[in-house]
Amino acid sequence: MSLQWTLIAGFLYIEVAIVLFLVLPIASPMRWQKLFKSRFLQAISSQASIYFVVLLGVLVLFLLDAIREMRKYSGSTDHSDHHHQLNLEMQENMRLFRAQRNFYISGFALFLSLVIRRLVILISSQATLLAQNEAAMRQAQSATTTARSLLSQRTIGESAQNDSNEAHDKAVSELKNQIKDLQAKNLELENILTKEKKDKQAIKSQADSLAKEYDRLNSEHSKLESKQSSGDKKSD
Repeated sequence: MSLQWTLIAGFLYIEVAIVLFLVLPIASPMRWQKLFKSRFLQAISSQASIYFVVLLGVLVLFLLDAIREMRKYSGSTDHSDHHHQLNLEMQENMRLFRAQRNFYISGFALFLSLVIRRLVILISSQATLLAQNEAAMRQAQSATTTARSLLSQRTIGESAQNDSNEAHDKAVSELKNQIKDLQAKNLELENILTKEKKDKQAIKSQADSLAKEYDRLNSEHSKLESKQSSGDKKSD
């Protein structure tokens, strides 16, 4: 095997190992994401697209060369019946086998390059989705805790408000009862005052009658005394 095909075969083996590492559950997507974001890979990632295109171009060239060799030696083997030397026929078959081997090596190397690139993208996307999901779960748990806290505060506030309303209603009821009692006492006092006014008026009218009777009796007494004094003077 020539040097270039040896390098491509080694590159193919490396790709197979990388695919196995990415496919097997060796590490979580978060760890692969940390590895992809390492300083070394970040330094390469700025020109990774250029390297990938160059690599694909080289692999495509080797694949086309292998296809050309296959077609070349396939055409020569079709006319192998015209060759009478067995050694020449074996050489042609060996070259055809090498061309087919090179075709498979370059083809699988090209295919695995695309597979590795796709796996890296999928693992990165999965790691990003897992991080977003974890952040969303934390946010949901925080929102749930806040909602429960607000609900408990609202329940406590409603119970306090209900207690306050009950106390207010009780105070209002007591005030209404006190107002009714005061109104009853006021009515009773008004009745007593009216009665006292009537008694006062009756006493006043009685006193006026007594004063008039006293004045009348006093005048009669004066008349009697004057008559008595005039009768005594006549008897003298």
